[in-house]
Amino acid sequence: MYDNSIAYTKRNAPVSRYFFVFLALFALWWALLFVFYRFPGIDLAVAKNVFTAEPCTSATPIGNVCGSFTLAKNPLLKIVREVTLALPYTAILVLFAALIASWYKYGEGWRTLKTDRYIAALISLGVGCGLIVNALLKAYGGRPRPRSTDLFGGSLDFVQAGSFAGRCLANCSFVSGEASSGGWLLCLVLLLPPRLRFPVGIPLAVISITMPVMRVMTGAHYLSDAVLGWLLSLVVFAAAMATIDFLRSGMRP
Repeated sequence: MYDNSIAYTKRNAPVSRYFFVFLALFALWWALLFVFYRFPGIDLAVAKNVFTAEPCTSATPIGNVCGSFTLAKNPLLKIVREVTLALPYTAILVLFAALIASWYKYGEGWRTLKTDRYIAALISLGVGCGLIVNALLKAYGGRPRPRSTDLFGGSLDFVQAGSFAGRCLANCSFVSGEASSGGWLLCLVLLLPPRLRFPVGIPLAVISITMPVMRVMTGAHYLSDAVLGWLLSLVVFAAAMATIDFLRSGMRP
C-alpha cells in the first residue's frame, strides 16, 4: 500500500505564529492605504495643524500660500533626529557582531534559532526599508512632500496616498523612510531576552513612535506616509520571521 505520509510532510509542518501576524498586518496596511486614499482630507487636516501661515509679500503671485512648518527649524528636534537616525545603524552593527561572535564561538554549529532571527531582522531591513521603501516607493511614487505642495508654500500639486500621479521626481513623500526605520527598531524588541524587553523595549517604543511623528510635525511627510512607512516594516519583519520559521521546520529530522 502507498504510504502518503512523506507526501504530506510539508503540509503537516507547524505554521509559524509570525505567518498569521504577517497576514493581519498585511491586511491592515492595505486597509489603511484605502482609508487615506479615499479620504485625503485626513492628511491635509493634520498638515494644516502644524503649518504656520504668514503674510505674503507684494512680489508673491496672487493665489500662492505663504508660510512654513516652523518646527522644521527647531534646533532640539534637529538634534533628536540626528540621534534617532544613528540608531538603526547601531542596531545593524550589534546584530552583525552577534552573528560573528556566534560563528567564532560555535563554528559550523553557529546557526541557531536566535542567530537565524537576527539574520531575518537584517533581511527585513534590507527588503523593507531598503528595497521597497527607498528603491521603489520613494523613488517612483511621485508624491510631493507637504512642504513641496502648493497648499503649504510649495509649487507642486497635492496627491493623495497611493497615487502615482504626483510630479515629485526623487526622494518623494510616500512612504517615510525614517518612519520605516522606526518601525524596524520596534521589531527588535522581540529579539531581546525576556528580562530586557521591558527596560529596553519601552525606550525603543518611544523612539520608534517619535521618528514618524517628527517627520509629520516638520512638514517632511503626511500622516499617511508616516503611518504606512512605519507599519510596512512590521509587515516585512513578520514575513521574514515566518519564512525563517518555515525553513527551520523543514530542516528538522
